[in-house]
Amino acid sequence: MGFPLLLAIIVTPLVGAVVVALLPAARTEVAKALGYAFTGATAGLCGYLLWHFQTGDRGFQFVYDQPWIPGLGVRFTLGVDGISLFMVVVTGLLFPLGLLASEKYITHRVKAYVAWFLLLETAIMGIFLTLDLIAFFVFWELLLVPMYFLILGWGSARRKYAAMKFFIYTGLGSAFLLASTLVLGFLHQADTGVLTFDFRTLADWNGLTGTAEVLLFVGFMAAFAIKAPLFPFHTWLPDVHTEAPTAGSVVLAGVIIKMGAYGFVRFSFELFPQASVDLAPILLVLAVIGIIYGAVVAAMQTDLKRVIAYSSVAHMGFVILGIFSLTVIGIDGAVFTMVSHPLTTGALFLLVGMIYERLHTREIGEMGGMWNVAPVLTGLFIAAMFAGIGLPGFSGFVGEFLSLAGAFLYERPFAIVAALGVIFAAVYMLWPFKRAFAGRASGSVARMKDLDQREILVVVPLLALSLFLGLYPKPVLDRIEPAADRAVRNFERKTDYRSPEESRDRRDTERRVEREQRRAEAREGEQ
Repeated sequence: MGFPLLLAIIVTPLVGAVVVALLPAARTEVAKALGYAFTGATAGLCGYLLWHFQTGDRGFQFVYDQPWIPGLGVRFTLGVDGISLFMVVVTGLLFPLGLLASEKYITHRVKAYVAWFLLLETAIMGIFLTLDLIAFFVFWELLLVPMYFLILGWGSARRKYAAMKFFIYTGLGSAFLLASTLVLGFLHQADTGVLTFDFRTLADWNGLTGTAEVLLFVGFMAAFAIKAPLFPFHTWLPDVHTEAPTAGSVVLAGVIIKMGAYGFVRFSFELFPQASVDLAPILLVLAVIGIIYGAVVAAMQTDLKRVIAYSSVAHMGFVILGIFSLTVIGIDGAVFTMVSHPLTTGALFLLVGMIYERLHTREIGEMGGMWNVAPVLTGLFIAAMFAGIGLPGFSGFVGEFLSLAGAFLYERPFAIVAALGVIFAAVYMLWPFKRAFAGRASGSVARMKDLDQREILVVVPLLALSLFLGLYPKPVLDRIEPAADRAVRNFERKTDYRSPEESRDRRDTERRVEREQRRAEAREGEQ
């Protein structure tokens, strides 16, 4: 066995959390240094993973498999494919940047903050890398603990309410996930005599009846839809986003709300293919509602952070739209959006946090004229805003375009209505920008300072990556597409579903053959 790279990616921040927790509380500088060291080391491992990932491979790579609880059939199995690869890499990127962004405003209980932050990274990496359903559930639940304490300890005025709401919503969904996982494993044991929770083995098993498959799909969906967050299970997100510390909002928007969408693609599609096909129209309706609703409500907010929070509801609607278009191009777009959204929305949350540090308010009505006193902040905000609304040239455009294209192939009305969300996005971002940045500066705005080098260093890499991927998305799409193609072929193999892409290719081939036959007949007639 070679070096267990995926295990190292999970364990490195965990070791860091333990080491930081053992430090004396007064050693704040040491705690920060260790935080940078362990998140930086994890980012380095993620970069190594990206570099050595084999493009074109449809299966799982760097697989690590060890017994964990043999009596219950639970193994500690890790693996990465094109769908999970970039979620791991983005997580590795965001955490050191999140710590750097926290440098100024985290001045109390620094040791605890860094320890919880590192533990949060461990949980997220475990969710994206594990292939055993019980291990997945353990990491899924583990995430609740550090996120709860980060919001409760370093959030805004209503942090207790937001932390409790996050815990209750996610915990409720997790109960359905655990029950459905156990039922699935025991049904497999009753049919085959083997108790296992390895999702690859369960995905190859065809012993579920139609009713059981739908019920189990709904059980998994209860957890994934809440975390996504899919309309109408989204109501926890704006409160948590608004009250969480800046780094918490960045991680929440960047990776945590992607876990639900990831769960649909990774587990629901392969475990419950027929239910996924049958219920896809319902999920598409909810996705379109989420896109329009999120955009409309975002435009009505007076808190700049809540504008971005509700925009995340709309963006995740595009992700679900692409996923349940059940097409390769749609899934490509959904996963690409899951990679792009952390870059654009993460940059916006960082900039809003920097504004709050200076003005101690997020109310748009108390701002105005910032572009006169903070031109660098304004320029970066404009770039992040255009990237977030999907301006061509930035990564957001690529993901939304592919998701809409997939929906168009599946059923055109879904794509047509969802496309209105692109127009609304310009409204809900440009209108608050005008009120917050244009005009004449007065009061505390007139005295605010522009961004310093550290703050620029935090934001610029995210926007630069968004621009790079918007102009050259091929490296990401080349690694996503084989796994997306595997998911669609799984539907075609296990159900009566036929991808509209395949149908279109078949029609094109038939037409080409017919044209060749006519030409051959015409040549024979001339002779």
